[in-house]
Amino acid sequence: MASTDDDRTTTRAPGAAARALGAVPPTALVLLGIVSVQLGSAVAKQLFDAVGSFGTVALRLVFAAAVLLAVWRPSVRLDRRTWAVVLGYGVTLGLMNLCFYLSLSRIPLGIAVTVEFLGPLGVALAGSRRWLDAFWALLAGAGVVLLTEGHGELDALGLVFALGAGLFWGLYILVGAALGRRTTEGDGLALGMGVAALVAVPVGVADSGTALLQPWVLLAGLGVALLSSVVPYSLDLEALRRMPPRVFGILMSLEPAMAALIGLLVLGEALRWTQWLAVLCVVAASAGAARGTREET
Repeated sequence: MASTDDDRTTTRAPGAAARALGAVPPTALVLLGIVSVQLGSAVAKQLFDAVGSFGTVALRLVFAAAVLLAVWRPSVRLDRRTWAVVLGYGVTLGLMNLCFYLSLSRIPLGIAVTVEFLGPLGVALAGSRRWLDAFWALLAGAGVVLLTEGHGELDALGLVFALGAGLFWGLYILVGAALGRRTTEGDGLALGMGVAALVAVPVGVADSGTALLQPWVLLAGLGVALLSSVVPYSLDLEALRRMPPRVFGILMSLEPAMAALIGLLVLGEALRWTQWLAVLCVVAASAGAARGTREET
């Protein structure tokens, strides 16, 4: 549910960034976020040899938190319920990123995102009473089976981590909607990102140590933070202010296909035809669910 006009009049006037985002249709915000986050994932994967998946997550979230806190300068004077939402959002965000990067270190980007996408698709289909939506769920499940059928070289633990990331992604959509209702502009996002950084930094430092301090690693980490966190999460949060979580979830239908395409173009990760078919099954399931949502509204 989007915030009402009355809700916004009780907070400070939106800044230039918020006004600019407010002029962009929410659907376009989601699509821009998809491209940005997948480019960021491709860049992040190239850091794994230097600092590992944990170190990369730590860099991403620390830089993202620093940028967002500097831009929004949020007040910490929040009521207990709002802080509970902020903490829940931050912990979910941190765990989602840790699981996803662990999967990305073991399986191709397109496959990791396709499996992870079961989380938002589950949000999209949750509570539906339409029999057709059961078909879309089965189609998505068939897609995941196609990813693994007959190809033993796919790392099983990588798939498990991708499923865990999907679970946290679904929670992120729901908690993100609550965060958008209870905070204004990017305040909640900045505070939540700070919490996520606190979740990731201890494991990142323990795993990578001083390798995190190399100048080129720090620069690459900043780029990953901007592409993977600052830009897409800001766009997501603004979109969630203006659309229900279920609609947001189904608008992500291009995510697996975009991940597979960027994995091919940037990382050289070519998928078999059966794996491309699996990606298209998940995309088609989401598109079908999206059409059902339009029919109900």
